[in-house]
Amino acid sequence: MNDSFDPRSYGAVADGHSKDTAAVQAAIDAAATQGGTVRLAGGTFVCGTLYLKSNVALEITNSATLLASPDIADYGTDTHHNRYRNEPELDRCFLFAQAAENVTICGSGVIDGNAAAFPNAGSIYRPMLLRVLRCRNVRVQNLRLLNAAAWTTAFLDSDFIWATDLHIENHRNYNGDGLDFDGCRHVWVRGCYIDGTDDNLCLQSSGLPVQDVHISDCAFTSVCAGIRIGLKSIGEISGVVISNCTMRNIWREGIKLECTEGGSITDILVENVTMHNVRRPIFAILNNRYRPDDLGSSVELDHIPPIGTMARLRFVGITAVDDEGMAHAQRRFDNDIMGEPKFGGCRLDANAAHPIEDVTIRDFWYTAIGGVRLADLPAAPYPEVPDRLQAPTAPGSENYYPDWSRTTHLDARNVRGLTLENLHFNTLYPDERPKMLTEGPTVML
Repeated sequence: MNDSFDPRSYGAVADGHSKDTAAVQAAIDAAATQGGTVRLAGGTFVCGTLYLKSNVALEITNSATLLASPDIADYGTDTHHNRYRNEPELDRCFLFAQAAENVTICGSGVIDGNAAAFPNAGSIYRPMLLRVLRCRNVRVQNLRLLNAAAWTTAFLDSDFIWATDLHIENHRNYNGDGLDFDGCRHVWVRGCYIDGTDDNLCLQSSGLPVQDVHISDCAFTSVCAGIRIGLKSIGEISGVVISNCTMRNIWREGIKLECTEGGSITDILVENVTMHNVRRPIFAILNNRYRPDDLGSSVELDHIPPIGTMARLRFVGITAVDDEGMAHAQRRFDNDIMGEPKFGGCRLDANAAHPIEDVTIRDFWYTAIGGVRLADLPAAPYPEVPDRLQAPTAPGSENYYPDWSRTTHLDARNVRGLTLENLHFNTLYPDERPKMLTEGPTVML
């Protein structure tokens, strides 16, 4: 890719007000004929949907900003769809690549999703910043991705992806995810800073497998989860290594695993991670669910599946420390309670007939906030994880229900093959709950 294409040659103005969509797209199309680089420099380019092509690099230099148009009519309706049920407001996107190879988005400039133009209330449409569908050899590198109106990225059914040295910040709207991978294989995420209003990084399967994923040297801050594996879990998610990362001010989960749609989550290694003010450092649940009217159900799922498989999870070298700020509840947009002291602690939970298998937690230092009295908790027993094929409407333990924890540090229920070694548990304030519980067919090794 030696040839460079300047959108100004095709009529771009880059004044921060004029629409440059046609000019930038013309430069991309020209570069696609022979392979080349479309280079944005010296201004703010306002665009609607841009269609990325094979063998083209879109470079936003440090003197340029690529700004999402505030007009929803500038966004194509042919950019696939959001794969969560009942969220059509997220179907459109700013940058789109489909069935392409050797796609690069790079530079040291800014891609701004213009979130202020698409508030949570009002127009239902909020375009994602980037959607990649059935592509191969995709590189997103050395950029600031700011103010996404919805998710920052959605990589779907694609292979060989590098997301490196990215600075991602979303603070204005709901659904402010950072990096989302669904049905992707051979993924490298390295050196990224992600701060947002939803899960920072997600690995999910709407059917195709997620395999060979490397996440390292990243920093996460979120009002939801730092790294979430699953929820959308129809297929296989396996072969994931998370290493040498930091997490700070995460109001729900640091590492969150949810196998809920009949598939499998296996062979996960988390090592050398430090967490400061992370409400639930480790969370894993194996269950089954399907709700036709629920935002958290996959479009591809139309029935309650059998309970799937979760196995071979290793958490090694984790340090989690709370400070006094965790004594208070945290909220999103001054409304939703995201976390509070009674909700904290690590949790591994499954249906008794379908246990999680082979979990190791080793070298774990955890100072939790504590400060909860038993009188502040419900008197009813902690609910079981039901098999929804047998009890489709019965109350039961799920992700955010119940909204309290039985322990200050670790609650492991229905885990076959649990290895615990060199655990150090402390609380900042006295707490009447036990530090740790193991229950059900939990076999400790």
